[in-house]
Formats: sequence, C-alpha cells, structure tokens
Amino acid sequence: MNLDHEACHRALAARDPRFDGVFFVAVTSTRIYCRPICPARTPGPGRCRFFPSAAAAEQARFRPCLRCRPELAPGSAPIDAVGRMAKLAASRIGEAAGDDETSLEALAGEMGIGSRHLRRILRRTLGVSPVALAQTHRLLLAKQLLTETSLPITSVAFASGFSSVRRFNSLFRDRYRLTPTDLRKSGRGDSPGESIRLTLSYRPPFAWEDVIRFLATRTTTGVEAVIGRAYLRTVAAGKLRGWLKIEPIADRHALAVELPMSLTGALPQIFAKLRNLFDLDARPDVIAGHLGGDVHLGESVRTNSGLRVPGAFDGFELGVRAILGQQVSVRAATTLAGRFAEAFGEPIDTPFPSLAWLSPSPARIADARLEELTGIGLVASRAECVRTLARAVLAGEVSLEIGHDPEAQVDRLTALPGVGPWTAHYIAMRGLRWPDAFPHSDLGLRKALGGRSPREVLRLAEAWRPWRAYAAMHLWNGMPIGQADPGAR
Repeated sequence: MNLDHEACHRALAARDPRFDGVFFVAVTSTRIYCRPICPARTPGPGRCRFFPSAAAAEQARFRPCLRCRPELAPGSAPIDAVGRMAKLAASRIGEAAGDDETSLEALAGEMGIGSRHLRRILRRTLGVSPVALAQTHRLLLAKQLLTETSLPITSVAFASGFSSVRRFNSLFRDRYRLTPTDLRKSGRGDSPGESIRLTLSYRPPFAWEDVIRFLATRTTTGVEAVIGRAYLRTVAAGKLRGWLKIEPIADRHALAVELPMSLTGALPQIFAKLRNLFDLDARPDVIAGHLGGDVHLGESVRTNSGLRVPGAFDGFELGVRAILGQQVSVRAATTLAGRFAEAFGEPIDTPFPSLAWLSPSPARIADARLEELTGIGLVASRAECVRTLARAVLAGEVSLEIGHDPEAQVDRLTALPGVGPWTAHYIAMRGLRWPDAFPHSDLGLRKALGGRSPREVLRLAEAWRPWRAYAAMHLWNGMPIGQADPGAR
C-alpha cells in the first residue's frame, strides 16, 4: 500500500480523526510511531515515515507511543477486492491471535485462496507477514491490558493470546525496548475486581442513538438488553461464559466495554466481535462522500451523520433471527427470538436480571426435534429451515462468520430450503459484514423508494455500490419502526 507523504503529513498536522487507523506516523528521531491524532507536537515532514499498519511500523523497529496509544486506533476499511480480502484476513488473524503455519493454511483455505497468495496480499496491503501481524495484535492488546487494568502480568500474557510468558516477555522487550513491568508503572489500571473495563475506538461521527435504537427493537429477551444508552448481552466463548456491557464514553471517540474476569481468556475474539457488531472500523467520511449526493439518500446522509450498519456478535444467532423474521413484523420476530432462546439456550447467572440465557448453539438446534421447534410457535417449514441452517453450519457447508467470501456464502445460503435472497442478503449485510449486501425485495426499502418493484430497486441501487448496505440503513432509518414490515430488518 503506497501512502502519499505530503497528504499524510497534512492529515497529521490537522489531527484529522477521519484518518485514525488509516495510517500511522513514525518519527525517525525518537523511533516512536503514533496515530495521526496524537496530541504531541507535529514533527516536520523530514522526520516522518508513514505506514499502513501498526505492524508495519513495528517491523521497521519503531515502538508505540505511550500518549496516543496506537492499540486503540480503529481498523482500516479498504473497499477494493484485494483490500477487502486483506481486511478480512487481518480481522480473523486478530481474532484468533494465531501465528503458526497450520492456522494460516486453514485461514487461506476458508477464504478460498492459497497461503502464498494470502501472504502476498497482506504484504502488499499492510506491509507485513501474517506472523508479524498476529504478533502485533497480541502485543497491542497486552499493552492495553497493562495500561487500563491491574491484571497480573501472567494473566495479561495469556489473555492477549500468548501461550508462553517467556515468549511474551521476550517479544515485548524486543519490540518496545521495555519490559511489561516498566509499562505497567506508567499505566493507570483499575483496581482488581470481578470485572474489567476497556475501551474500543472508532472514527467519528458515530450515530450511536440510531444504532442503539435499531438494536433495542431487535434484542433477544434473556440474551440481550438495552438499558438507557448501554447494550448488554451474554457471551459463550468456547468453555468460557460471561456477559458484556457496552456504552459510549462522553467526549471521546470510543466505547467503554465492561466484562467479567471470567472472559479475559477470550478477549481477542470478543473485541473482534464487538468491532463487527458496532461497525467500529467503518469510514463514515468515505461512505458519506459516495452516498451523500444521491437524490434518495442525500438528506439522510446529511442528517444522520455517521450511521453504521449494526452487525452481529454471533453469526448463527443472526441467521436464526433472520429466518424467524421472514414474513412477520419486527415485533413478532423479536417475540419468537425470545421464546427460542428460553427453550434452547443454556441458562447463565449474571449481575443483570434481564440477562439469563446464552444464545442457542448450532449443535443444540441441529439435534432438536421438529415438534420442539414448532412448540414455541414456529410453523413447520420455518422450524425445518432453522434446523437445516444449524446442520449446514455444523457440517461446514455454510459459514456465518466473517472471513469467508460473502457472495459465495449468499449462494450457499440460498441453496438451503426456505432461505431466499432477502434472508441471505440480510445475513450477509449484518452477519458477514458485506458492505454491498442489499436485500432489494424488502418491503421497507420498496416503500422508502416510492413503492418501486424489486427489479427497479435493484437497478436504482447500482449507483450505491459498494456501499449498498449503508444505503439500506439510511432508507430504513427514515421510516417509523413497523411501517416497513414484513421483515426482521
């Protein structure tokens, strides 16, 4: 990825938050790299080097700034095919925090490419190898934990994805010329307790109220809840169980995440899922620049600045929710989702009375009898569709997680009995984070566009590529809840 030195320095001098995470600046005299929003004095252009990723800066032997904290920078959001594939791969590497060849081969296979091609894509786009990228993900998470919490250093090492404390200490000293203990002395971590509180950054603007309203009308009773401006949910990560609470931080472009100590072993996966759920890596400036001039979208883009596409914390959960919402109202689908969770979800104790169930797993639903599913109010065809989806996910025939080719997954989803294009694109839009997914037959979209036919809507939407999912959100956002039914939009 080539970065224009002059343009990057202008953005750095302006401390433009739109470029936070798009590039990093390294200062040759201090050997420190920063985010473009760093409050430190702007260095002259002759002392600056610009990198497309934190990993590339660290590979060039620069260490992260303790003031602007590069570990908090939002991720990049390229839109070209190779860039999109690199972003998906980087997301999966960050989630798994794995750096062995076996995991790389598996990831490349899931993406439908060879491991050599994956290395080439990451090298070209982010300037680093997959191993270096995984190591940087681990180290930056460890740096955040050392700074923001009082977790014991051994716990920090394992929570950030290292399998060896010795390896953690060695790599930390090699990259940062500091020991974890040295960095801990400069931190302001909270006192140890039953939970920890961390932050996730984003690029402004962020229409939080719109996102939380969208999620509030679709919360699965017992699994999720919206209380005030906060979103809460239960979490299952392997054998780990717990809960999350997420809310915006006043006067900062960041969200606060609270979770119990029991979930620290799954932090890389949880952070990746939360970034997807709240679309934290979006480039609202780029999206608004593309959609803002459209006659159908321009007003919404201007008045709903920073509107995101809410994603999914759990792909299978979202897939089931989409099927439950076929040809019924949002309210009816939400009621069914609550019954579904209570009937098939694992019970869990949390500090919040509104959270009592874990989201049902594919394994539980695949083994469910048809009469169990129809017993909660599902018609037989929809019950069978849910069970078929669960079995397809378990068999690896369909993936509802980010990292796979979304267009291929849409084709595989529509091949399942009972899953049509609307359901598949809705899943791709939110669960697979495909920014160009577009459920063009949705009644709400058709109403918002003057009652056009699905074919006319699809033709009109060509001008909105590659951001059709965001266009759909703007159209839906302009309609009262319920007016666009049927559909679990």
